[in-house]
Amino acid sequence: MSENRFLRNILNSTSESHSVLEDVQGIVTGAMLASLGVLVLKAGGLLTGGTAGLAFLLVYSTGIGFGLAFFTVNLPFYYFAWKRLGLAFTLKTFIAVGLTSVLTGIIPRFLSIGDTHPLAAGLFGGALVGTALLIFFRHSASLGGFGILALFLQDRFGFKAGYVQLGLDGMVLVLSFFVATPFIIACSIAGALVINLILAFNHRRDRYIAM
Repeated sequence: MSENRFLRNILNSTSESHSVLEDVQGIVTGAMLASLGVLVLKAGGLLTGGTAGLAFLLVYSTGIGFGLAFFTVNLPFYYFAWKRLGLAFTLKTFIAVGLTSVLTGIIPRFLSIGDTHPLAAGLFGGALVGTALLIFFRHSASLGGFGILALFLQDRFGFKAGYVQLGLDGMVLVLSFFVATPFIIACSIAGALVINLILAFNHRRDRYIAM
């Protein structure tokens, strides 16, 4: 009897919740698209906002791999995710970040992305990352980042989450002037706009309630 209930939880979904199997495929698919998007952005020499932007800064300034940098800079944010959004969201986010970090290191062994114009990298890389984030959000996960910290600070101290996010992303942008040209930064901003427009147009809780 308990085995049947366990199998139902894995396989069965409802109009308001995903099954475990659906969450697994969502996180795997999102990680595949996110890692490919990161590699396209990197091929164009671009940056982005959030913790991914911090990871890119570490990559360009130190030469370490993106996967290691991305996984490391996200570690402090899991505490805020747990406090603000719960254990299930935190575990899914940890898995999403870890899998994306691993795939960004593995994919170049099998798939080569040659010279890429920065603007094309921003548009196509941004579209891939934005779609990946959309999938993660719909499965109650994320790629970590400043948004979690912003929500935590809003709850704890009353700071507006949007202003906190804007300030943190602005700091990344200021730091990027030390490792990139104005043209590269402009193309990076274009990529960030694509990411956020995809989320703004396609992710609304009142339209998509399954979590």
